[in-house]
This record gives sequence, C-alpha cells and structure tokens, in this order.
Amino acid sequence: MYALIAAVPILLTIVFMVFMNWSAKRSLIISWLAAFAVACSVWGMGIGEAAARTVAGFLASFETSAIIFGAILLMNVLKQSGAMASINGMFSGITEDARLQAIIVGYCFAGFIEGAAGFGTPAALGAPILISLGFPPLAAAAICLVCNSTPVNPGPVGVPLLTASKVVADAVKHLGGDPEKFTTVLTRWVCIPNMIGGLFIIMAVVFMMCKAFGKNRSFRDAVPAVPFCLLTGVVVGSIYIVMSFFAAPELISMTAFLGGMIVMMFCAKKGVCVPKKVWTFDGYKEWGEPSWQSTTVVTSVKDKSMKPLLAWTPYIVIGVILVLTRLNAFGLKTLFNNDPFILRVGNILGFEGIGWDFKFLYNPGIMPFVLVAILTVPLHRMSREETKIAVVDSVKNWSGAATALLFGVAMVNLYRYTSSAQIGAAVAGAAAGSEFTFKNSSMLYVMADALAKLFQGTYFIIAPLIGVLGAFMSGSCTVSNTLFASLQFETATLVGLSQVLIVALQTMGGGIGNMICVNNIVAVCATTGTNGNEGKLIRTNILPCLVYAAVVAAVVGLLLAAGVDPMPELLTQ
Repeated sequence: MYALIAAVPILLTIVFMVFMNWSAKRSLIISWLAAFAVACSVWGMGIGEAAARTVAGFLASFETSAIIFGAILLMNVLKQSGAMASINGMFSGITEDARLQAIIVGYCFAGFIEGAAGFGTPAALGAPILISLGFPPLAAAAICLVCNSTPVNPGPVGVPLLTASKVVADAVKHLGGDPEKFTTVLTRWVCIPNMIGGLFIIMAVVFMMCKAFGKNRSFRDAVPAVPFCLLTGVVVGSIYIVMSFFAAPELISMTAFLGGMIVMMFCAKKGVCVPKKVWTFDGYKEWGEPSWQSTTVVTSVKDKSMKPLLAWTPYIVIGVILVLTRLNAFGLKTLFNNDPFILRVGNILGFEGIGWDFKFLYNPGIMPFVLVAILTVPLHRMSREETKIAVVDSVKNWSGAATALLFGVAMVNLYRYTSSAQIGAAVAGAAAGSEFTFKNSSMLYVMADALAKLFQGTYFIIAPLIGVLGAFMSGSCTVSNTLFASLQFETATLVGLSQVLIVALQTMGGGIGNMICVNNIVAVCATTGTNGNEGKLIRTNILPCLVYAAVVAAVVGLLLAAGVDPMPELLTQ
C-alpha cells in the first residue's frame, strides 16, 4: 500500500507528460505539490522540513541548470561565430547520409562527451550538431537521448560505477570480500552485457529515426545501414571491453567512444559498410510534422568559411579541461573539490544537516562550457552584436528549463529524505517469514523494495528497471546508484543471486534511464528549442529504453543460468 501511495507523484508526472502532453514545467510543479502532500501527510515529514528539503532541491537544481546554460551558451556562440557551420561542413564532407551522421555524432561523438563530462551534456552538445546537419530538431533530441545510454557506464570518468561500488563497500566487507576487487570485477561485468545491449541500441536508434521521423515512416529505410551499425558496435565494443580488463573505469567510456568516432569517420569516408543510396532529411519541413521543429526562436547558423581546426578548438579545449579536472593524476580534481572552491549553504530554514554545497569550478557548465564560450568570443573574432545575440538567445532557451528543474529536483529531494519508523516497521512486517530487513523507509526505497519482494528469484528481470526508475526521477545514473545499489546488493544476497551481476544490472539500468529521465529531456528540449515536446520524447524513447533493459537482463539471466557468479572469488579465503 505504501509503495502505491509513494508512486502517486511519479504516476502523475507520467500521466501529465506522456498521456496529456503537458510541458515538464507544468507537470513537475503539480507533481511536486503531490509529493509534498504525501511526504507530510503519510510519511509524517514536518511542513518546515519539507519546505527546507524543497529549498535544498531548488539550490541543487542550479548545478544541472548551470550545465544546461553553459551548453546552450556554447552552442549559440559557435553558431554566431561560424564554427558550427564549419563543423557541419566537416561531417557533411564525410558523409551526407543522415543514418551514418546519427551514429557518428549521436553515438560516438556524444559518447566521448559522456565519458568526459556526463550530466546530460552529450545530448545538449550533440543535438545542435545534428540540427546543423539538417536533422529536424525533435529528431536530433530523440537520437541523442537514446544514444546517451551506453556510454553512461562506466560513465563520466567512471563516477557512476565507482559510486555503486562505494555504496556497497561495507556490505562487501561484511561478507568477507575486498571492495577494490569488487570494483574491478564489477567494471568487467557491467561492460560486457552493456556493450551487447549497446549493439542493439545503435540499430534501434537508426530504426527509430527512420520510422518516427523519416519521409516514408518505414523501418525498411534503416536496413541498408545495419552493416555500418554492426561495424560501429564491434569497433567501439572491442576497445570498450578490452579496456574494462586493463584500464581504470575513469578512462573506458572516454577512450572507447573517441577511438570509435575516429575509426568510423574513416570508414564512412572510405565507403566501408556504407549504404549505396544516401538517405537524408532534405525537405522535412514540407512533409514533417510542426512539432518536429523548434518551438522557440533558434538563431540560424552563420557561415564564415572558418577552418575546421579553429572551429573544433573550443571542443578540443573542453576535452582537455575535462581530462585535467576529472583525473586525480593532475591534482585539479582534488583542488576543485575542496575549499575555497565550494560555495556552502548550511542549515536551510534552520534545519541542521540540510544544506547545499556547490563545487563551482568542478561544474562542467561553468568550467569548461561558460569559460570556453567566453574565450571563444575573441578566438573567433566575434562582434559585439554577435555576442549579444548569443547571450540573449541562450537566456531565452534556458529560462523554461530552469523552472522545470527547480521543481523536479525538489520532488526528488522529498522522495529521498522522507523517513518514518512506522512505515519502516510496516514494510518489515509485510516481509514476515522472510529475511528482508531493509531499514530505509524513504518513499523511493519503499517502492523499490516492493518490486524486489514481488519478483524474488526472477529479480534479475526487474533489477535494471529499478535503475531506470532512479535515473528517470533524479536525472542521474550516479544518484540512481546512490539510492538503489545497496538495495540491489542486499536483495541479491537474500534471494540467492550473484551480487556482482545484480549491482551491474542496477548501474546499467541507471545508464539506460538517461534516455527518458526528466532532467535530460528538459535539457535537450531547451538546447534544441523544442520546449513543450517533453512528453512526446518520453513516448518516442520508452520502447528503446525497455528493449535495452530487456537485452541486458536477458544476458545476465543467461549468465546466472550458466552458474556464473564472480562474487566467491572476491571473498577472503
């Protein structure tokens, strides 16, 4: 019963956005009100504390909001400077086939950005490039969101996977295992099923694009691109899986997708596995739907015949800065994650322990995106008028997303921090006769707990969907792992399944959920000017999301059936 009550705000979000096609801003305000009411009336959270958690959520939303603004600003600066037109020409020069462009830009290039930065930036940066290549804005948004799933694991410098491992470290020790070895083994067993699923997702993107946005609305148009899809999967997957055995999680996604992009650009240029007939979106404004186009003013791209190296310089600088600040070897990661580079707000509304820490120089929206955008102005010799247009357009595109994020993150805060001894006892009592002893009684945890109890021995089927749920609500695989990795580990122990494989499914599910999570959808809609189409994107992407989750669950199910369990080798003899 409590799980159903806790699910009400989430169900309202789904109904409003998916079935009623409301904007994320309108939907999340009402859903937040519902979560506030449930937290106070059923979970017994005080109104003052709920208000403090809401304010903390508002402040926390600024972190994602800053990333969105930085990505939008950089995009508009590059459009005004002439760099985007040059990048467009480079990709057009490699191939004019939109199916191949979607793979190279949406999967490989955005995958590299995910491996370096994360936080929804791949879709926010990749979609504008696809738009500049002639893609309908809504199609570009959908493609980049679906592609932004595989590279999420191990993810931005390994953070999601390392977070999952850290969360269950005490449980591993309790069983006599070595947490460091657990991380190493978890990396391998995330990467292998994840890349098998990634092979399917590359093809799913192309088939979805041709069916949902193609002139003929036919899956047949995608078939000629299947060899290129398979080759991409093999190239990226080979680097990815090999590195999972020999490299740290921090470098796997970044290196695999960058290497894959370089190889696939060469293959496309040389005609390797390239379809004989070119397929494009030419003329889509005449045969497409109005909702495919931008609903807010998006300034046209200026062409100044800029040299490709100069045009790509901002992205190169971004990559360098991200590597320097995300790897401990250079010392900047430690520096920027400590005082004096942390803005702290403590004891919000007088509640001790409720606060907000903002690592402003570690936020990719500020550094590198805003920083690089500012440096690009003199580098590309932009006029004062061009700079003004870029800034004004960015503020307009960003403002709607900022409001939605305020209430979305605030609602997640209420889900995470509700707690009731009475409900915790009721949940434990419902499991009488079993060994379920979950102590956390938050709204989000109670929902996941109910799903675990329902599936028991076939829990591996639902495990990735719990990860998807966490990402859908929080907008982050890292947060999803923070919320649910311990639940997944303990459930696996109690129902007799491999803890390594179940936690792997959790983190894979968190990555898969990126394609439908509210934060990413709001961000990419703001970046592409398609605000108001959030519900349509969820409807478009839900099938690839479920297919991906089913594929990784099936792979792990086969491994479990074959008796694969990496956990015993980690236990102290």
